[in-house]
Amino acid sequence: MANSHTGTAMVKEDSLILMKNIWKTYQMGVEELHALRDVSFHVEKGDYLAIIGPSGSGKSTLMNLIGCLDSPTKGTYLINGHLVSEMTDDELARIRNKEIGFVFQTFNLLSRATALHNVELPLIYAGIRAGERHERAKAALDAVELGDRTLHRPNELSGGQRQRVAIARALINNPSILLADEPTGALDSKTSVEIMALFEKLHADGNTIIVVTHEHEVAERAHRIITIRDGQIENDERIK
Repeated sequence: MANSHTGTAMVKEDSLILMKNIWKTYQMGVEELHALRDVSFHVEKGDYLAIIGPSGSGKSTLMNLIGCLDSPTKGTYLINGHLVSEMTDDELARIRNKEIGFVFQTFNLLSRATALHNVELPLIYAGIRAGERHERAKAALDAVELGDRTLHRPNELSGGQRQRVAIARALINNPSILLADEPTGALDSKTSVEIMALFEKLHADGNTIIVVTHEHEVAERAHRIITIRDGQIENDERIK
């Protein structure tokens, strides 16, 4: 294993993601809870990174910050050159739609909508015309090997197929980062292996992927693992 180190990570100013001296503090009555403490790391374009740690380690807080779902208490966060740590709510919403494709454990699909319509949703919000939406959604479903399921609704799909629809939706805006939160958490072991193989294919196609997980088997499919414990980076190692 190369480039293994602990403590505060070195950071590169021109990275796709740059987090520098990030703190996230919650006020609990008179006490302060430091969910993240002085976290620094960078992610390059084309990286395949897993963030792993036990419950309460701070990995979910870190995922929310990376995904612009929350803002740091202190520190600097840049994504693709945009200074996220000082953005308004409207600016954060634009970054979420443009730069980040989300994949969730529970799929978050509309139950009455077809696979095609579920994948189209971010394009509807972006104001893309119907013809282009259909073509791009079909191409995204083809990319996750679901081109023959475009008109199926979620209850007509297996768990693995539903997650593939969610991944296609995450990719539809050509985001800078695919951010997956426990993407195999609701799947059986065989389907989990299939979804992780799909992530490997998407990474080989040039996508930057960040997977947040507590499962070592999932983390070990990535090419780099950051271990979070007690709100700090315990280890950051490149394994492939």
